[in-house]
Amino acid sequence: MPGQVVFAREDLMRCRFAVSPLWETLAAVHTLFEPHRQSFHLPWVRTARLPEHVDLSPLRLLLPRPGYVPDFLTPPPDSPLTSFEDGIARLRSAPADRVEHELRLSLLAPHRGLPPATTEPFLADPAATRDTLADLLTTCWTHLVRPHWPRLQALLDADISLRSRVLALEGLEALLTGLDDRLRWKGDTLNVAGPSAPERLHLGHRGLVLMPSAFIWPELILISEEPWQPTLVYPVRGVGDLWAAPGSPPEALAGVVGRTRARILIHLTEPETTHDLAIRLGLARATVSTNLIALRDAGLLESWRVGRQVLYARSPLGNALTAQGQRRSGNS
Repeated sequence: MPGQVVFAREDLMRCRFAVSPLWETLAAVHTLFEPHRQSFHLPWVRTARLPEHVDLSPLRLLLPRPGYVPDFLTPPPDSPLTSFEDGIARLRSAPADRVEHELRLSLLAPHRGLPPATTEPFLADPAATRDTLADLLTTCWTHLVRPHWPRLQALLDADISLRSRVLALEGLEALLTGLDDRLRWKGDTLNVAGPSAPERLHLGHRGLVLMPSAFIWPELILISEEPWQPTLVYPVRGVGDLWAAPGSPPEALAGVVGRTRARILIHLTEPETTHDLAIRLGLARATVSTNLIALRDAGLLESWRVGRQVLYARSPLGNALTAQGQRRSGNS
């Protein structure tokens, strides 16, 4: 039986997207511990390095499988533009009684059977434990995630831009059920298949935060423990291409439109902004902008505005030209 998230009318108007660098940091650490999460991240795993003195065992202990991961470690973002520094400041301000409550839920779960010698150092001084974990996550951010954050943020922002277009064109039901195959909408209820889903969660006019994540794959997580705002964390689209180096475009296509424009056409399998394309292709933003406009004027791209951003995607003509160029290069 799947878990259920029950929406009131007010909740439908309080759904929002957010990105959390702090969440990505904890999820990245989790990925280092679990091989089944590493399939799309092997290039990153092979190069991930921390200073020799850093001991990740406290975080490993709080990332049980199965089991509850304390939510104070990753408070849901309170705005779409929350930075790592914002998130870690909220972690450090978590009340000690809340920290102790969540540590007990995680460490003292009967199925874990952890001895007092293991759990007591965490529970003796919850505030000190909180601050130690905050320091450890800051080190992980600095060495594991921050060097790659422009690439990660571009992927997450592109996902939100695409979902926003689905919301505008098809409505909230299409948006929610399109986030993941494990989500189904019926009446006023979102059915969530997965071990982390509560049996029945009434949002209670708090709305739902929708948060894409690169390092969560292949999981789907619903944060429901009060006092945190309910948050659905889902695998971002395109994670399979996250660490891929930009490849050379087919020669046949490059011969028609030029090598840079061919790279852009090949890359635009999903709508993206000028900024995101520049980061992922390693090109100057002005170069990408000039070529995007030229491709759009030639009818090979379409563009539309979402808020302050302009998204670009291949037009039917652009799709046909790209496919033809790839076929010809493959046959040569």
